[in-house]
Amino acid sequence: MRRALTILSLSAVLLGTRAEARADEPRPLDVNPWVSGSITVLGATGWIGSELGKPSLVPTQCRWCDRTTDGKDTVPGIDESVRNGLKWSDIKTPATISDVVGFAGLPLLLLGGLAVTSVHEGAAKKIPEDFLVTIEAVMLAADLNQLVKFSFARERPFVHALPDSQKSSTAAPADNDLSFYSGHTTLAFSLATSAATVATLRGYRWAPVLWAVGLPMAAFVGYLRIAADKHYFTDVMAGALLGSAFGIAIPMLHRVRASPGSGVTMQVVPMGTGLALSGAF
Repeated sequence: MRRALTILSLSAVLLGTRAEARADEPRPLDVNPWVSGSITVLGATGWIGSELGKPSLVPTQCRWCDRTTDGKDTVPGIDESVRNGLKWSDIKTPATISDVVGFAGLPLLLLGGLAVTSVHEGAAKKIPEDFLVTIEAVMLAADLNQLVKFSFARERPFVHALPDSQKSSTAAPADNDLSFYSGHTTLAFSLATSAATVATLRGYRWAPVLWAVGLPMAAFVGYLRIAADKHYFTDVMAGALLGSAFGIAIPMLHRVRASPGSGVTMQVVPMGTGLALSGAF
């Protein structure tokens, strides 16, 4: 019985501590609006500028062409098998859907969800900070993606499949050699993970919903890019990993560190003929 009472006491203390922690929510983030705002604006300017200047920035021919000098195909086996399994016969439809979902649906859903979550926690005044940190992560991820794309100049799958005489006649020749790594996937995963990480760091109770909704939608965007024959599997996986890395790391840099002495404190409390352990965690 004494052991049972001790366990119940510990459970009550832990539950009480958890409830007390919730009363202090949302947790603060260390955000300097001028610094983060400047980084975000510069990042957006660089990304938009690189998109507008793409014809003059992209190499005139592929550097990573997935073929040898004598024309032998060298597409990695996993890329070829996934492409054959997921590519749609009508590649324009998944390309259009990926544009709509990636650049409109996902931002509206995740930023809107983050705002609703903030309001639900009584923290509507935190929405500008939450948005700023989220978009900062997305812009930095997008800038690295552009740098790598223009540097590697990997030939897109649908271009690789065309005869050499037709490659310059595609709808957007400047896009022909920008396969590695997937920009749509990078943006989708950086947005999904940054919004969810911000909500988690704040202590919002609906944060798991953002994770549960954002990640599958981001994965859907990646799938559509393969279905549209715009990217190989390795392009999409790189975009998912690096997008997620930025989406988690940038908000974590804004995490407020615990001050000295504010960590775990414990004390032994007499309880009948036994002892109970209580503390702040």
